[in-house]
Amino acid sequence: MPASRADLLAFFDDLDIKVTTLDHQPVFTVAESADLHDRIPGGHSKNLFVKDKKGRLFLIVAPHDAAIDLKKVHQIIGAQGRVSFGNADLLMEVLGVSPGSVTPFALINDRSSQRVTVVLDQALMAFDLVNFHPLSNDATTSISAQDLLRFVRACGHDPKVLPVSADAAAVA
Repeated sequence: MPASRADLLAFFDDLDIKVTTLDHQPVFTVAESADLHDRIPGGHSKNLFVKDKKGRLFLIVAPHDAAIDLKKVHQIIGAQGRVSFGNADLLMEVLGVSPGSVTPFALINDRSSQRVTVVLDQALMAFDLVNFHPLSNDATTSISAQDLLRFVRACGHDPKVLPVSADAAAVA
């Protein structure tokens, strides 16, 4: 059974990570969440659950408006050949969330199997505060970028902070 929002918030408490959460209408796309960007400070994200030709799984976390070239990103993240999106069944099996709710917080559901490689875009990590769904798309949770790294590591993952987007490549 995947972790619930209450489980996630309890995990943050156990790690002494301070977060704030705002409930809102469900949003399924970055475009639908545009009005939230005005109400919630910090970096907002898009989260891509992809797999390579060998079946390795990656969670790419980048700014909401980032341009990511799916034909070339494999060269940056260390994938074997071009990547494609993981389907809804695989997403639920591995991260315990449905499409529209993909979030790095879903790594709480990959602690034992460690199937996902986490890639955080440098441009997003330049924000002091970053925002993600707390396992469902009807709320947004704000966390410091440094605490996001702590959370990912506490889930047993070694996050890669890489220049995945065009914005990050320009900064790097």
